[in-house]
Amino acid sequence: MLYPKTHEERRVLYLILNFELHLLMFSQLFNWRTGLAMIAIAIVTGTIFYSNYLSKKIAREERRKVNIWAEALKTRSTTTDESALNLTNIITGENTDIPIIGTDENDNPIGEYLNLDTQLVKKDTGYLRKKVAEFKSLHECINVVISKDPLIYNKYYYGDSVLLTQVKYYPMIQLLIVAMFIIITLITISTRNTSTQNQVWAGMAKETAHQLGTPISSLEGWVEMMSEIKDNEKMASEMKKDVERLKLVSDRFGKIGSTPQLESTNIVMHVDDMVNYMRRRSSEKISFNIHNDAPSINTMLNPPLFDWVIENLLKNALDAMEGAGIIDIAVHEEPARIIIDVKDSGKGIAKKNITSVFKPGFSTKKRGWGLGLSLSKRIIEQYHQGEIFVKHSEPGKGTTFRIILKKMKTAD
Repeated sequence: MLYPKTHEERRVLYLILNFELHLLMFSQLFNWRTGLAMIAIAIVTGTIFYSNYLSKKIAREERRKVNIWAEALKTRSTTTDESALNLTNIITGENTDIPIIGTDENDNPIGEYLNLDTQLVKKDTGYLRKKVAEFKSLHECINVVISKDPLIYNKYYYGDSVLLTQVKYYPMIQLLIVAMFIIITLITISTRNTSTQNQVWAGMAKETAHQLGTPISSLEGWVEMMSEIKDNEKMASEMKKDVERLKLVSDRFGKIGSTPQLESTNIVMHVDDMVNYMRRRSSEKISFNIHNDAPSINTMLNPPLFDWVIENLLKNALDAMEGAGIIDIAVHEEPARIIIDVKDSGKGIAKKNITSVFKPGFSTKKRGWGLGLSLSKRIIEQYHQGEIFVKHSEPGKGTTFRIILKKMKTAD
């Protein structure tokens, strides 16, 4: 495949790779496990609706029972027929689960109640009033006329039986379980998709390192041969520097996706080296200023990868200033962490783009893949357990990137 030369060609290639990546994740998402999860969710959703239907049906049945109970109570108070009294006693005695409280016309309890805790009624004088208020919010009362002239009637408030309460709360418990199940599923899918994306990018990085390996080895041989020819020593020396640079780039790509070895490193020295390297390759109108708390600040790092991050930040700063400006690099040591700020006087970043600068493919440059900051974020956060973010940016005034590293214990 031909290497894409223009920004548009690179953009198209990135979109193709991104589409293939999402297609891979989509195919992994809709497999038999996902199918089972969807079936489980459908079953639970169905039972929720059915439980709601049952609770309404039970509520109607309980209302009917209380009406029958009230009519039996009314009949018992107005008849002297022995058979009728026996029947009303049977009906009123059958209610062993629906709690009922009798009140006067003004909702004052008259001491008549059913299926309530007798001990609580005796201990708490306001218990019946509290239950009346509770039952009043649940169901409309049933009136039983005691006398028509003058009109005297009692009110009977009733609550939910234990069965109805359980059926009512069962859908809520199911919803909670379903919500937790969905959240866990989404987290699992998101984690797996992120892992797949990381594997793809790591695979591409390692393949790049592998592909660079053969021509670099060949170039090393040619450089050695050139150095042996008279009058080519200077040319061979410069080419050797470029080959060493290619080897460094290949080594960096090769470390992506694997656990890098961390070693005790003087951050100040590495920042100085990268600044000097970029100074030699930048315009004379660019001013580099370095501010360090101490000449030596040590912590555990992977030097090639850390240098790559600093290089990416400095390159972005140079691109933002377009040939003229100031770059300030500060290394600050605190008791528990190390802070590195890279500030430029360039064109800055729009607020709407600040949250996107670390996403793969995002770039404001005409030439660029938009992967430098994405890889830098991976190196700092995943490999060094640190942070990297845009501390401040203002269009037309510049940008400050901040790196925060924990002070790790160095090897004795």
